[in-house]
Amino acid sequence: MSCGVNGEFHHMDESSSSELALQISPLEARPPLQPPLSGPSGVGWGFLLYVLMFLLVLAISSTILRFILPAKMAPIWRSVWGEIAFVISAFVPGFVIAKIEGRPFGSYGLPKHNDFGRLFWLGMLWGIVALSVLMVTMRIAGVFHFGGLALSGLRILKFAVFWIVFFIVVGLFEEFLMRGYTQFTLSRGLGFWPTAIILSLAFGAIHLGNAGEDKVGALGAAVIGLFFCLTLQRLGNLWFAVGLHASWDWGETFLYSVPNSGTVAPGHLLNSWFEGPNWLTGGSVGPEASIFVFIVMALMALLFHFIYKPAKRVEAGLAPPATSAAYQE
Repeated sequence: MSCGVNGEFHHMDESSSSELALQISPLEARPPLQPPLSGPSGVGWGFLLYVLMFLLVLAISSTILRFILPAKMAPIWRSVWGEIAFVISAFVPGFVIAKIEGRPFGSYGLPKHNDFGRLFWLGMLWGIVALSVLMVTMRIAGVFHFGGLALSGLRILKFAVFWIVFFIVVGLFEEFLMRGYTQFTLSRGLGFWPTAIILSLAFGAIHLGNAGEDKVGALGAAVIGLFFCLTLQRLGNLWFAVGLHASWDWGETFLYSVPNSGTVAPGHLLNSWFEGPNWLTGGSVGPEASIFVFIVMALMALLFHFIYKPAKRVEAGLAPPATSAAYQE
């Protein structure tokens, strides 16, 4: 689920809300915000500005890295620096446009009051449990085999830590790029779910650039992207999705040592392997192209739907800063 190129409402209890209502008026409770940059299309010039700034910052940061990184640097470390460049390229335009619109940066899905907090760790738990259910199901079906250890000693710990840090960076980049400012802004013109479908299909299509990826795997990535959108719509921010994204990728790449969107990375724990038809194993793509991933994702969405009910709107003036108002429209 790595393309290589997601929090909860901070609800006040009734007593806190009453005290706030007595102290300040609704207009004073939250400073007025500028609407997203908009254009005749209704989709927003802000989206175009964001994309252009993303490409510009990415070009600049990539050029800098090309000059400062040693020519003989190992590919795995080049990947780390590449992901850092991606994160910077996705976040910088968001900060700039937040200033233009007079919004806190957290309005685009990553509020500070939830950073790496409970929702992030819940997402991590959901991700590794869901992937484990998928891999155990494939083992029971006889198409996946764990194999023996490919690492030993301290190398196990070293690569376990390396890959989880790496995929947290990947999760931050991909979630903010596909479901951060872009989802926030386009939702104002198209509605949340039409935007979610469009961006999730784009998320899947981007994966086609990976070696070993195919159309079924890209569709699997799109379906997973839609689930991330569900978590954003229900929880109001991307921290759950970021945690889930990171642990899912970590589980594929390191723990179960299977192809991650068509990529088999070094430093994996097991000498695992598949056998059987591609529609069961996922072929070169890995589990994300297996029929089982669609079943697991459907069950996850159903479970999430019943656990996390749609958030109720909070009265104007008593809500926290508009972390996710647009996501609910």
